[in-house]
Amino acid sequence: MQDGKNLILAIALCLIILFGWGHVAEYMGWVKKPEPVVALTAPDTAALQGARQIEMEASKRAEAEVAALRAAFTLSPGKELTIDTPLFDAVLYTGGGTLRSFRLKKYKTALTADAPEVNMIDERSAAVGALGLVINGQPSWSAGRWSMETETENLRLAQGKEDTLRLVGETDNLRVTRELTFSADSYLIREKIGIANPGDQTRSVRLSYTASSDASNASGGRYDSMRIAWDNDGSLSEETSTSTLETTGVQAVGRIYWAGAMSTYFLSAVLPGSPTGCIVKGLVQKNVYRAAVEEPEAVLAPGQTKEFTVSYWIGPKIRRDMLAVSEQLAKSVDLGMFSLIAKGLLWLLDFFHDYVNNWGIAIILLTIVIKAAFWPLTAKSYSSMEKMKRLQPMMAGIREKYKDNKEVMNKEVMALYKTYGVNPASGCVPILIQLPVFFGLYQALLTAIELRHAPFIVHLPFTNTLWLADLSAADPFYITPLVMGATMFFQQKLSPPASDPMQQKIMMFMPLIFTVLFLGFPSGLVIYWLANNVLSIAQQWGMARKNKTLLPRVEKQK
Repeated sequence: MQDGKNLILAIALCLIILFGWGHVAEYMGWVKKPEPVVALTAPDTAALQGARQIEMEASKRAEAEVAALRAAFTLSPGKELTIDTPLFDAVLYTGGGTLRSFRLKKYKTALTADAPEVNMIDERSAAVGALGLVINGQPSWSAGRWSMETETENLRLAQGKEDTLRLVGETDNLRVTRELTFSADSYLIREKIGIANPGDQTRSVRLSYTASSDASNASGGRYDSMRIAWDNDGSLSEETSTSTLETTGVQAVGRIYWAGAMSTYFLSAVLPGSPTGCIVKGLVQKNVYRAAVEEPEAVLAPGQTKEFTVSYWIGPKIRRDMLAVSEQLAKSVDLGMFSLIAKGLLWLLDFFHDYVNNWGIAIILLTIVIKAAFWPLTAKSYSSMEKMKRLQPMMAGIREKYKDNKEVMNKEVMALYKTYGVNPASGCVPILIQLPVFFGLYQALLTAIELRHAPFIVHLPFTNTLWLADLSAADPFYITPLVMGATMFFQQKLSPPASDPMQQKIMMFMPLIFTVLFLGFPSGLVIYWLANNVLSIAQQWGMARKNKTLLPRVEKQK
């Protein structure tokens, strides 16, 4: 029976191979199938003539489109056009579509009431083509000819509205259209670009988009400096060296989500519609930071038109607004290696501010929450420190007794730890666990634009002198850093002294070192550290009272 089945199967396979081989070979391309010869009957001839007619009409349309592209370009004189929204007041030059000014209505350069608004594009930035389009290496705003199709004098956008300006121009024998869309609710400018080839030769086209910002948009110093930054495949890169940017500049190739000139709190950036294969170039010229993003080369046949999209962010680095655009753009707010923790802490900070409407008080409330979350760990640390403090006289006796035999001395010290259940490392481990939270909060407070010009205690008590009116700036009178240093010194006095004399000397200088370090810190960070010290002192004092009976009194030990 099995042999019969095998025979039938073999016959079936032979038939399949015999009759199916031609189809398989033809399908795989091993054998070319001959074209069938069909006689042209009258209906077939009519169909052929119809196809030829359609082809001729398409050819005429293509020729008409090319002729239209070759038609004389009507040039109109460029003018300055104002775009007025609740967020910004911009001036755009229609002769190329570059920005002449971009003032942020909600941000001022200083604390005084008469201080001017932050201008993202000043005269020097405008001179190098902010929001400029470069075509095949030629700046279209100076090398091209332009006219504006949108019939409007100025744009005034109410809340929730947006509008589009359409510019038409010629650059490098190419017809160019720029459609710029402005929104009343966002600092994002969206653009659609059309490039048409009116010639009779195939053309290659390279587009570059530019962004620029003057160095005055940063306050300067260590915590707010200008730089060229970009996101390459989700990774933030920066160049802060002015000398490098002035001499060689920077260049990067890859999947570029955005690139631009930025400070700690403001960003002027290009966001290409197709990030893959883009090139970033950044430099500094006459104190103006410039960045350009170049698209991969495109090929246009005669009469062909291609569309490109790009966006520009010009304004404050507000994370929640940037997240609405893209996750990569939000990374311009550098939250460091503990960004996940920093994001959570910023959320809590916003939550408290919504209730108390004071960022300084919000920082103190956040400090209390963090301290409460780590209460069990710090309690364990303080308990270990208190035990160590009580064992100090006994340890001193052991060191004196076995000062000539360190091996025996170490054994006796370890035996003492074991007798009283003390782990010398238990005081350090909780502190190490808290370090990521501290660094996350440090980076969050350092980069949050919410703290820029945010007041805590505006005037010195009983005076009209400005004091903590800007939590992003240092305390002008150094009061909070000095008080912070004093609390650190007092906190150290509550802790057991280090066993090593050299460590004791180092610890004596720690409050002084931290005080000097914090003199230039933003006052928001100093307030956090000061509040943390006060809470630590209270906790340490309470734990000291609680642990009085944990160990026998040292003076009763023999």
